[in-house]
Amino acid sequence: MQTRIIILAGGRGKRMGGEKPKVLALFGERPIIDHCLDAVDGLGLAEKPVVVVGFGADLVREHLGGRAEYALQAEQLGTGHAVLCAKDKVGGADNIAVLYGDHPNTRAETIRRLLALHEAEQPALTMMTLRVPDFGGVHAAFYGFGRVVRGADGRVARIVELKDATEEEKGITDLNPSLFCFDANWLWDNLPKVSNNNAQGEYYLTDMVGMAIEQGRKIASLEIDCKECIGVNTPEELELAHKIILG
Repeated sequence: MQTRIIILAGGRGKRMGGEKPKVLALFGERPIIDHCLDAVDGLGLAEKPVVVVGFGADLVREHLGGRAEYALQAEQLGTGHAVLCAKDKVGGADNIAVLYGDHPNTRAETIRRLLALHEAEQPALTMMTLRVPDFGGVHAAFYGFGRVVRGADGRVARIVELKDATEEEKGITDLNPSLFCFDANWLWDNLPKVSNNNAQGEYYLTDMVGMAIEQGRKIASLEIDCKECIGVNTPEELELAHKIILG
């Protein structure tokens, strides 16, 4: 089965300051997106990943060169919209994995495990999840993540976003980092149905989880180390990522 990787890298990252795309901010001595590309390169897939560019698109293309193919998200209308912008670049693939260019520590072995689980179970989607002991100290960065509510069988029953969570649900430490592998046919059939009826007016890829649940479709999940899904949106988060990952 053919799997294609889409890497979302179109965000401006206003809170990072400066005029460069946030994926070009330095993590260690290299831009954040380089670390993501290193992990994908380690998979040994036949096809290059498709990097969705938007703000500062030319800068990202110039930096990565021939390491990737590119799709343009001319307007930043959310993660679901970004993936849809890459559809024409990944036609014919059986599975689509979606990663983030501002995650510097997602490992090749973890992505490989995600793809293997997805092929073995053949669900509508396979999602990574993480657990933290609490939301204190360095784990405070994960407080805004969606909560994963599981059924008696241990499978994902629903995702509750923080803004919609009850006080009890806010205490759930099983979390959704929004890293997915999708059955391609199901993804392209259903992604256009995602609504932007939210405060930001954006199309969120995470809404696909609820859609699969509503349709009674199978969802698989893979628990990963929380260090692998630290995204960088602010200078404070970049500092935290350095502290947690690099020590």
